[in-house]
Amino acid sequence: MSSRKKFLYQASALTAGTVLASSFSNDVFAIFKNRIAPSDQINIGVIGINGMGWSNLKAILKVPGINLVALCDVDKNVLDKRMKELASMNIDASKVKTFADHRQLLDMKDVDAVIIGTPDHWHCMQMVEACQAGKDVYVEKPVGNSIEECRIMIAAQKKYNKVVQAGQWQRSQQHFKEAVDFIASGKLGNIRTVKVWCYIAWKKPLPYVADSPAPAGVDYDRWLGPATKRPFNTNRFHFTFRWFWDYAGGLMTDWGVHLLDYALLGMNATAPNSISAMGGNFGDPSSPQETPDTQCALYQFDKFNLVWDHAIGIQNGLFGKEHGIAFIGDNGTLELDRGGWEVMEEAGSEKKVSVERKKVMDNGLDKHMENFVSVIRSRKMEDLKCPIESASHIAILSQMGNIAYRSGNKLNWDKAKGRFTDEAINKKYLAAPYHNGYKLPKV
Repeated sequence: MSSRKKFLYQASALTAGTVLASSFSNDVFAIFKNRIAPSDQINIGVIGINGMGWSNLKAILKVPGINLVALCDVDKNVLDKRMKELASMNIDASKVKTFADHRQLLDMKDVDAVIIGTPDHWHCMQMVEACQAGKDVYVEKPVGNSIEECRIMIAAQKKYNKVVQAGQWQRSQQHFKEAVDFIASGKLGNIRTVKVWCYIAWKKPLPYVADSPAPAGVDYDRWLGPATKRPFNTNRFHFTFRWFWDYAGGLMTDWGVHLLDYALLGMNATAPNSISAMGGNFGDPSSPQETPDTQCALYQFDKFNLVWDHAIGIQNGLFGKEHGIAFIGDNGTLELDRGGWEVMEEAGSEKKVSVERKKVMDNGLDKHMENFVSVIRSRKMEDLKCPIESASHIAILSQMGNIAYRSGNKLNWDKAKGRFTDEAINKKYLAAPYHNGYKLPKV
C-alpha cells in the first residue's frame, strides 16, 4: 500500500464516526501528523481571523496532516492576540508568517489552501484571487455580497478548477440530512407552506456611536477595500459590520443562507417566481444600523409559499425556538433546527404522522472541515458538502429578500435569464458598487 493510500485509509478510519474524531485534542492529532508523509501534508493560511476565520482554523487543525503556515488580518491587535494563542494549540508561532495584506499571503508558494473569514464585502475578491493563485479555498458565508458577485465566484471556481467549500456547515450535519430524507418520503403529505424564522435575542439593535479615529494597528483603508469611503465608526467594524449595506445584508443573509438553504433542500426547489418583503428598525427606530432589525420576506414558488421572518432582540420564535424551519404538510409539520428535528401530527388528518424529537449527534463545523480536506486530497469535487454553486444559489435567494425590502416592490424573477423582470431593479441592485480603485473581479 502506498504512503498516500495508507494515509487515506487511516484518515477515513479516524473520521468515520466524526463525533469521536472531533473530540480528539490537538495533542492527539499531533501524533498522527508526525506519521503523515510530507507529500500528504496540506499547508494552510487564514485571511481574517477575528471571528469565524479563527473558529474555522481551530476546526481544520483537528484534521490530520494540516499545517498552519500563515495568518492575515488588517487589525494588528487581533493578529498579535491570535499569535499568542497558537501556543495553546501546540503550534510553533515562529513558523507562522503574518500579513496585513492578503495578497502577500496568496503569493506564498507553499500555501496549498486558504480560509477566508473576512467581512462579506471581501469574500468575492479574495476567493477569486486565491483561485487565481492556485489555492483551494474555504470561504465564509454568505459567499457574495451581491447577486453578481455570486456568479463571478462560480465562474472562478470553474475556470481554475480549485476546491471551493462554503462555510454553511449545517450541510455536513447528519440530523439535517435525516430531516430532508423524511420530507422526501412524502409522509408529511402535501406541503403548501414552509416557514423559516430567526429570532436572536443576544444580538441587539446598535446604539448611536460617534465617528472616531481608527484604533492604532488597524489598516482601515484596507478593511474598507471596495466599500464606500467613510469615517471610522466602531458600529461598522468588527462583527457589527453586518448591519450595514456597504459590507453585508443583516440577518437575511447572515442566518438566511443557513436556514433558507434547508428550506429549499427540503422542498427540492430552485428559484421562486416572485419575492416581496417588509420590515424596518422597529426594535429601536433610533438605531443607526441600516439592515432591518425586523423583517419578513415572502417567496412564491409554483406549489408552495416560503416565509422568512426575523427579529433582533427577541428570543421566542415559532414553537418557542429562536430559529428553525417548519415544513407544514397536510399530515404533519416537521420542525428542523440546529438542535434536532421532530414531526408534530396534524390533528385533522386521517394520515397524521408524528416523530419524537431527534437530537443533534455531531459537530457540523468539524465534519465540514473534514469534508473540505478530504476533497482537497481526492479532487472529487462532487463530494463537497457545500460547493460554491450551492452556496451562491442560496446567497442569491437571500439577496432577493433584501432587494425586495430595499426597493419596496414585489419582484418577479425570470428563471431562464437569472434576473428580475424589472430592469431598473437589476441595474440598481444586481451588482455591488466597487470604490477606492477596486474593480469587480473579471474571470
